[in-house]
Amino acid sequence: MEFSCGFVYVPPAVSQKNGQQSNVIKRSALLPPVNRMRPRSPPPPPPTNSAEAKSPKPLRPLLKVIEQLEKIKDVKKPVKSTVFYENEEFHNKPEASPTPPRRTALLPPHMKPSSTRHSPPYSQPFDSSSTNSQAFTYDLPKDEPDSNSSLWDPNYSYTTPEGTGGEVKPPTDTNNGSTKALVPPLPPRPSFMKSMPLYLVLLPTSQSSPSSPQKTDSPLIPSPKDKSPLSGNPNVLLVSLGKLLSEERGQITQGEPTSCSQCGSVLDSGHKNVKDCYFCGSWEPHSPLTGHRDGLFSLCPDEKPLGAADPLLLLCIDISGSMSITAEVSEGENVVHKSRLQIVQEAVLQCVQRLSELQPGMRVGLITFSYQVTMHGNEIFTSHSLSNAELIDSNFLKEAAASFPTPPPLSQTREYLQKQVMGLSEGGTTALGPAALLSIAIASRQPGSKVIICTDGKANTELGNLEVEDLDACTLLSSTIFYQKLGLYAANQGVTVSVLSIEGTDCRLDELGRLADRTGGTVVIASPNKLHSEFEHIIENRTIATHCTVTLLLPQSLLMRGEREAGHKVTREVGNVDPDTEITFQFGASEQNTEVLAPASGSHVSIQLQIRYRQRRGRTMLRVITADREVTDDSLAALSSLSLAIVQLNSSQASAALAVRGRFLDARREGELQRKLIERAIEHNSSAEDHQTYQEWVKTMEPIYNNIHNFTRRKSVVSDTQSLTDAGAALLYAMKHSNRKSISQKNEHKL
Repeated sequence: MEFSCGFVYVPPAVSQKNGQQSNVIKRSALLPPVNRMRPRSPPPPPPTNSAEAKSPKPLRPLLKVIEQLEKIKDVKKPVKSTVFYENEEFHNKPEASPTPPRRTALLPPHMKPSSTRHSPPYSQPFDSSSTNSQAFTYDLPKDEPDSNSSLWDPNYSYTTPEGTGGEVKPPTDTNNGSTKALVPPLPPRPSFMKSMPLYLVLLPTSQSSPSSPQKTDSPLIPSPKDKSPLSGNPNVLLVSLGKLLSEERGQITQGEPTSCSQCGSVLDSGHKNVKDCYFCGSWEPHSPLTGHRDGLFSLCPDEKPLGAADPLLLLCIDISGSMSITAEVSEGENVVHKSRLQIVQEAVLQCVQRLSELQPGMRVGLITFSYQVTMHGNEIFTSHSLSNAELIDSNFLKEAAASFPTPPPLSQTREYLQKQVMGLSEGGTTALGPAALLSIAIASRQPGSKVIICTDGKANTELGNLEVEDLDACTLLSSTIFYQKLGLYAANQGVTVSVLSIEGTDCRLDELGRLADRTGGTVVIASPNKLHSEFEHIIENRTIATHCTVTLLLPQSLLMRGEREAGHKVTREVGNVDPDTEITFQFGASEQNTEVLAPASGSHVSIQLQIRYRQRRGRTMLRVITADREVTDDSLAALSSLSLAIVQLNSSQASAALAVRGRFLDARREGELQRKLIERAIEHNSSAEDHQTYQEWVKTMEPIYNNIHNFTRRKSVVSDTQSLTDAGAALLYAMKHSNRKSISQKNEHKL
């Protein structure tokens, strides 16, 4: 398995949760402390007459305020405590010392002292080493508690930054007959700050003064933009199933491994206490995990392997009346008109000829459908057709498939099969549903077999009818369920189903494509000139494993993202695997779960991948891979180690999976978040290769961003939902099952 990032990235706000936070933003001195106290006396009552309310009262000069504070020392008015007021014990406690503490205060301009008006009771001269603020000190009354000493708030700022004041005269100390300034004169205020009061200032986020920023030429110190949290999610895991399952390994452990009874994680064989599971949360997130780094197990060593017979290939061809429609086909410099059936016949004949040369042992069967379904035989056994009521009962169709003989190798049947293909004629309705079920049932005899359905129209017989979408919602729902169950049946039997339609037709690929989506097949719309190459591409993509399920286990401090169920464990049914199969997962720290602490930056977490699959010979295997990853909240380090190809592949797969389910806005939002992450990584790394990869990905995601409305058909009369057109369904199914190789080849063809 491969990770898109060299670390497990956790945003700083999450990694510092419930811990000591750095880079704290200072609160303004004008705001009260967080742990503020209620006043000891209620506020004054509102004015009784309107004249008194309208007439503004003059502000009391500073001298009167200070005189009132001095009088409080001698005159104390008892206040009866009520339930409304808090901190009663705090206000009623005895004095700690006879000498009252001193207090620093900030005053607005209208209360600013003037040296010519009076001599305020300042007792401390200005100390430039301790503060640069516009402040004065006064004696605190004995009965007034000092909130600064008892309730200290580290986020409270008691100073005013330099460079924000105006052209004012500082207060002076006249107690000793001198004019010693308590604060240094402030520089002139900028023009845009003339209208701002002196006590309204902007506090900088850093310790240094904004007028003298700290400069550095060191490339190791990132800019504030680089340190900001990342948009999108760089925590992506890529699993190249084709590569992992085709690797040859020497040592295979026989039997089931030791696993946790709760989450199923594979533990070390020498670990006796299975209750102490790292992934269940019993261990701390930074503790090392004792388990298999990379192990391969044969789960059922006593089961008998299957024979070495080659898998089956079933060609399910539409010969309904619509296949007689002609299309233009290029033959060298000439353009001729051929029927759709003639185009399909030529493509099938070329594939049969090529397969007989390259894989003469492959067994190829032919099934055609119109108003009836025909299983074509050979020189040994005759063909058999089903029609009318026989095409309605699913159980009867499965029994008929079981009684039909398995086709012999192609080396024995090539000529007879070619004659049958050339003798096909079109006519009748489209019994696609029964033909698909019959083909899958025959192919299920050998795991790894393939079924290719080639059609030009919607199924319009009772079983699997797709032509009643605007008239009968119940029939459409039953057809949707039919194709879903048929896809599950094919996947359980190890059969891959691909759907191939002809350009310019409407087959309801959004529903029919469920067969391919569930079994790992492809959905293709081919032009008449490229039909043969599409057949060959599907046939050459062989199946290397079946019944594949992938399980990813994370510690409880991390959660899966983009899955149907959020949690620290996910199991995904893959089904059939070919050499190019690649799947991706997203994960990250939980930003909402306050019960589980996020992993701290610098710690390590373990991630375990389990792949259960069945080989073509029938043996059930389990591969377990455990990796340790370092956690970081440094966005610069995450960007430097980011693999854009993996992030882009995950974005394509995740967005397409959402769009296939009709969640178009969520698909666009998912792609937009990852796009911001990719653009920031390109800007940071300045790599020409990354820029080229980004351009390819943008072309792939163009339908998600801008043209999704071109791939949706009108709303149904019986439902308020929009369905995908054939072009939209084929595109999104291809994106959902894409890999890095297919994306690169697709953009090369565009160029």
